[in-house]
Amino acid sequence: MTLPALTGLTPETLAAWLKEAGEPSFRANQILAWVWKKKVTSIGAMTNLPAALREKLTSSFRLAALEHTHTQGSADTTRKFLFRLHDGRYVESVLIPANPALYGEKSDRRTLCVSSQVGCAYGCKFCASGLAGFTRNLDAAEIAGQVLAAEQLSGERVDNLVFMGMGEPLANLDALLAAISLITGAKTLHLGARHLTISTSGLVPQIRQLAEHPQQIRLAISLHGATDEVRQQIMPINRKWPVAELFEALDFWNARNNQKLTLEYILIQGVNDSLEQAAILARHARRIHAKVNLIPYNTVEGLEWKRPPDIHCRAFRDILKNAGVSATLRLEKGGDIDAACGQLRLKQELGEGIIASVDAK
Repeated sequence: MTLPALTGLTPETLAAWLKEAGEPSFRANQILAWVWKKKVTSIGAMTNLPAALREKLTSSFRLAALEHTHTQGSADTTRKFLFRLHDGRYVESVLIPANPALYGEKSDRRTLCVSSQVGCAYGCKFCASGLAGFTRNLDAAEIAGQVLAAEQLSGERVDNLVFMGMGEPLANLDALLAAISLITGAKTLHLGARHLTISTSGLVPQIRQLAEHPQQIRLAISLHGATDEVRQQIMPINRKWPVAELFEALDFWNARNNQKLTLEYILIQGVNDSLEQAAILARHARRIHAKVNLIPYNTVEGLEWKRPPDIHCRAFRDILKNAGVSATLRLEKGGDIDAACGQLRLKQELGEGIIASVDAK
């Protein structure tokens, strides 16, 4: 039986365990400081704890939920981390340095792209995450543990999180919110909620549920098509919650949150990159006061989609800007490290024979 991860315990659950173990409550703050602030890699390194308590902890918990197996770096210093889970599956995180064009040449902002599931069940046609189907949800320790591990491995403070990695975050909302409690907690990672962005393909009920959450978390919508006709070609979820229903949920979000929405739009040649789509997208964005993040398609082996020429991407962006919409054309970092979500994990699991076959159609 796999022991629970110490990194999955909230201050309250840790205090309850200590009480049950006959240990004083002040030990909770010491343990939390070792795990989240000092970032030790073993329980034995918690030197101000009595040996007996360290033995109790070792027999009851593993320290971390993730085992780092590989780092794949790129020329622009973007790094992808591959982690092995207790059941032999893999999950990825990508550490992205600041883009000087957005944040200034002297910015040292570092963004971590975090995964929430192993695989994905939503089948977006351009995405590597779902090529091998859905395996399982990550738990809170596995989600929050990616942030802690990235800081340990890089030696750098992660100051911005985007839940845009493998999986659909809102399909794992309970574990996601539990992880966010660990990420934002004063005694744990203590990262402000305004530095967290959750990306969803459009789960309307969960968008409404998240809108009621008290923390001011940012929301990004993976739109990728401005009309039902176009969006349904690449995003099956649109059949269940079409564009009109999705934007009704975004109106509900806006009524309860002060954080500006972001519409993510991957530009795929000949699929969703027409200038007509740009004009419709501009109307949507302007109505809900959203900014638009344009991302030229990041090629995935086994998929047919192609990236539009840069000049066409700029023309698409300019239609948005001329309509008064805040639009950023993001020339992605990490193309040389299989940075599209799920690519490195997929290669690793295929190499180990965990996945018997992949239907890449």
